[in-house]
Amino acid sequence: MVANVATPVARRRELEDPLNRYLYHRLSKHIARALAPTGVSPNAVSVSGMLVGWAAAWSYASLDWPTGALLGFALLMMWHVLDGADGDLARLTGKASPAGELVDGACDYSAQVMLYLVLTSMLDDSMGWWAWAFAIVAGASHVAQTNHAETQRRSYQWWGYGVPWLKHAEAADDAIFREQNWFRSPVAWLARGYLKLAEWMAPWAGRLDAIVAAAAGDASKTARIRRMVRATARSSLVYGKALGPNYRTIMLGASMLAGSPLWYYLGQILLLNAILVVSVRHHNAVQRRLVERLG
Repeated sequence: MVANVATPVARRRELEDPLNRYLYHRLSKHIARALAPTGVSPNAVSVSGMLVGWAAAWSYASLDWPTGALLGFALLMMWHVLDGADGDLARLTGKASPAGELVDGACDYSAQVMLYLVLTSMLDDSMGWWAWAFAIVAGASHVAQTNHAETQRRSYQWWGYGVPWLKHAEAADDAIFREQNWFRSPVAWLARGYLKLAEWMAPWAGRLDAIVAAAAGDASKTARIRRMVRATARSSLVYGKALGPNYRTIMLGASMLAGSPLWYYLGQILLLNAILVVSVRHHNAVQRRLVERLG
């Protein structure tokens, strides 16, 4: 049933990097607990995070160095806290849903798009159209890196712990995927494109999904699959953490303190894309090995 897609779950320790475990998610939980009795919706927290991301972009562009660089970095750290608080609030209040997952993703991407536009405008004065060329390549790289990191994390949770996600909402024909009006149509199109990109980078994931689905109803077989996934794929999670938003924010902050967002773009194009290639190859090898052992 579609309702299962929204099943509240606790964060798994192996999925968290030190910044999340000791800083961002601790603050997120406090905010969620404070907001739970107030009636504030998780979507409102997602929108607030988007506005904080926009404020970070304004700080980077409008304030003198180093004030703008430091305030922008601090605001993006706050964005990370709010990005976790919306999910925590949804779990606390029982409002987790595929639609909320999409709203959260849309707000995150909106904040990043605004950031790219502002940073590239800063570079335009000195680099002209080259600034926009770098931004397009870096932005496309960002999308691919984030897609891979997030979908592999969610797939691991499904295979290893039985936690459903957006892919299962699509399979269950959740309302958000039914193109009934002007809003749902583009949202459904973007969600399907997001999942197609993930499938292209991880072709063995679909076969592992099929093995998990075939074991449904057989508790012992399902438990064996989950144990094997957790034992075999746990080491793969390090790549997703490296490609995740936490270290990207640090990279941007360091670039702005160095005086130019160009270093941020180059870091994504060269360093993070190299990690992406290694990660894709590694995940596919691990998933193929799991399919062969389980199949």
